[in-house]
Amino acid sequence: MTETRSLAVALKYEKPRAPRVTAIGRGEIARRILEEAEKNGVPVSENPALAQALSNVEIEQEIPDNLYRAVAEVLTYILRVSGRIR
Repeated sequence: MTETRSLAVALKYEKPRAPRVTAIGRGEIARRILEEAEKNGVPVSENPALAQALSNVEIEQEIPDNLYRAVAEVLTYILRVSGRIR
């Protein structure tokens, strides 16, 4: 998940496919996305530029090739925070 104060984008990653966008919201919807993440123990990463770029992807679509590196950095952070990698 990546967010800014008024924009939140949720991602889902299941090997072997590319990560896909599962939710996008601004304002109140962004707040609710973040609440659900917290409630479900999903780490959140703040990256305004990436959130903005991902907000142009359709829901349930895989991320575009040009965002792979940035999303990989977020996923690595999330795996570290969750203790899945060192």
